Amino acid sequence: MRLSKFLTGGLVVAVSAVWGVNAMAADTIKIGDINSYKRLPAHTIPYKKGTELAVDMINNAGGVLGKKLEIVSRDDQGKPGEAVKIAEELFTRDGVVMISGSLFSHIGLALTSYAGQKKRLYLAAEPLADALVWAKGNRYTFRLRPSTYMQAAMLAEAAAKVSTAKKWATIAPNYAYGKDAVGAFKKVLKAIRPDVEFVTEQWPGLFKIDAGAEVQAIEASKPDAIYNVTFGGDLAKFVREGDLRGLFKGRLTLGLLTGEPEYLDPLKGDAPAGWVVTGYPWYAIKDAAHQKFVDAYQTKFSDYPRIGSIVGYNTMLSVAAALKKAGSTDTEKLVDAFEGLDVDTPMGKVHYRKIDHQSTMGAWVGKIAVKDGKGMMVDWAFKDGAKYLPSDAEVMKMRPTK
Repeated sequence: MRLSKFLTGGLVVAVSAVWGVNAMAADTIKIGDINSYKRLPAHTIPYKKGTELAVDMINNAGGVLGKKLEIVSRDDQGKPGEAVKIAEELFTRDGVVMISGSLFSHIGLALTSYAGQKKRLYLAAEPLADALVWAKGNRYTFRLRPSTYMQAAMLAEAAAKVSTAKKWATIAPNYAYGKDAVGAFKKVLKAIRPDVEFVTEQWPGLFKIDAGAEVQAIEASKPDAIYNVTFGGDLAKFVREGDLRGLFKGRLTLGLLTGEPEYLDPLKGDAPAGWVVTGYPWYAIKDAAHQKFVDAYQTKFSDYPRIGSIVGYNTMLSVAAALKKAGSTDTEKLVDAFEGLDVDTPMGKVHYRKIDHQSTMGAWVGKIAVKDGKGMMVDWAFKDGAKYLPSDAEVMKMRPTK
């Protein structure tokens, strides 16, 4: 008798607990966010802070569809297989309505494949490989950041304007992002300047660069200009070894992403002055919407934003806008909402193209200067991403029809 009462009471408590959890879940819309927090924290932690700031703002304004947004954040450890495993757990165990995030291109491509196979929505916040929206693109994958092609095209345009360099050397990490970055740059630059030639291509393993050997190989090819795609620790080693051996002296050098605070700030006074780069001069942008974002970020975190910060912020603004447009958390309705979606961001209006699911988010292009012992972007201009994409006809040739 007592055991029966105990079991009955325990069952009531257990059921009540489940109902309580479900009730709380019913008041939120969960977004699964996956990123390489341990592998490259200098970039991914600012990204995470940006998502948190946006969600706070959205929820303080009443949420979306009458509910609060909730981020369920997981670390993929820099491994594609782990990212896919986590994605499945987020949908089946945590009840997220979509996934977002990721930094490395090989992880982004793995999640793109997963999204297409499982018919689950994935907003690729940061991975830049072109295949993500073109050769490997699918109905369920969208990308926020300006692609490798877009940013390479911006640098090619800048190079053609400031230099008559004919012989070029390239250096890029030997994986999807690096390959795409070099391929896109060569294609666009040759279209502008048919007389250029590429005298050497260096492909160090990701985060395994032998900077001395790479610098020596580039110097031996006697280029007029250099196109650099290395980042993180590889970038720092390449810059310091190149400076030591005089590689950059008298040569135009371009740096894809090099002007981003995540990669520029650690170099401090060793920042490569004179390089033409894409980046994020947050300290010099006077636009009111952007300043509002910077002020809110600094107030919440007592720190300044990096490019990852504004990407994370824009990611969650995009999620909220799609939910509002769809009027539902249904996957198919959300996909339809993302196609042609316009989002107001601190960088201006961003449009998600229906043809390839690439957003038109832009980027800043300028030069690096060293001031007060640290690298900064100067002589910069914001480039509208919509102007640096291939034609619809070219996209249709690259993107799967199914």
